[in-house]
Amino acid sequence: MALKILMLAGEQSGVFYAERLKGEIERAAGDAVEFRGYGDYGFKTVDLAVMGIGPVLMRIFYFMRVARTMKRAIREWRPDVVVTIDYPGMNIKLAAYAKGLGIPAVHVVCPQVWAWHRGRVPKIAASLTKLLCFLPFEPAIFPTTPGFKAVFIGHPLIDVFAEEKGASSSAVENVRSAGAEKVVALLPGSRKGEIERILPRLLDAAEMLNGRIPRLAFVIPAASARARRQIDEVLAKRPLPGVTCVDGGARGVLRSADVAAVASGTATLEAALARVPTALVYATTPFFAWLIRYFVTGVRFAGLANIIAERCACGGKDPPKRRPGEGPGKGGPMPELLQEDFTPSALVDILAPWLSDSSARAAAVARLDSATALLRSDGAALGLAAREVLSAISERSA
Repeated sequence: MALKILMLAGEQSGVFYAERLKGEIERAAGDAVEFRGYGDYGFKTVDLAVMGIGPVLMRIFYFMRVARTMKRAIREWRPDVVVTIDYPGMNIKLAAYAKGLGIPAVHVVCPQVWAWHRGRVPKIAASLTKLLCFLPFEPAIFPTTPGFKAVFIGHPLIDVFAEEKGASSSAVENVRSAGAEKVVALLPGSRKGEIERILPRLLDAAEMLNGRIPRLAFVIPAASARARRQIDEVLAKRPLPGVTCVDGGARGVLRSADVAAVASGTATLEAALARVPTALVYATTPFFAWLIRYFVTGVRFAGLANIIAERCACGGKDPPKRRPGEGPGKGGPMPELLQEDFTPSALVDILAPWLSDSSARAAAVARLDSATALLRSDGAALGLAAREVLSAISERSA
């Protein structure tokens, strides 16, 4: 009889990991596996991926319907295991519901409780059978609890980059063949507000760099069709020679570029794995920036490469906490320019030496390599995840 696995991923990054994990589970199981997910019950990723308190409250009845439907699916279909991937607000509640019915619940991607709200740790542990962590310091945050285990599996992007090794970007190759000697990747984020706030500053920095470094080109990989439209709108108001926007292909652009400026998020980790010297940038509304500075005191950095390097340097223990209102830490492998520190001239001061001094660039790459090496576990991350999922089923049956 085929194994039945309910695999729930509510955002695009989670869907990406889910598709790869399905293949690993099928290989490890060596038998037929039936998968179901949100899409099988009529829910689309684009509708589920809503960020922020306001937008969620505006669609509260939709999310209540999602929760009711998926709980009914768990009761009636009775999967052998529920695997939830990221998207913790909804997914951990559904995992807890499954565990309450005696169904193993495995969650992939540790919620960022190390950044804030440590009080959630006991509730998360009580909600899950297993928590599969991408970052090496995360399992130690959780207590040893009967019926729960936190496991470091490594980061799947390590394996993705290994598989894609050598793959370049045709967009970058095209601008080089057109005469560019150096290429800067610009990633302004994927959301409307991010693009509106971040891209103009990136373009100001690009104009300043053009005045200092000859034969320079800039490539912007748009994260989606919607992001492409918004980027094109900004570029239409601010045309700048040497700037090219392309559809997708961010990892290839990062691998092929000489340096990068990247909005805070998963793309900064991709930049580190691409071994491209990168400045992390971000700007949000003043009110939201104040909220972050006040409540998120458990980390001194925004970028994962910096967080990993700092925490592992502390022997897995928590680094000194930021005080409410205090700015981010300095000195990580990926320089950070956040909010009022993110100015075009400050960005130029970071990128220009990497573009003109090969030894400075090599040192920057070495610092990134040291950080990303800490993300490797004892095998392919999602292969380990598949074995943990199947062991959760067998342990239940034993």
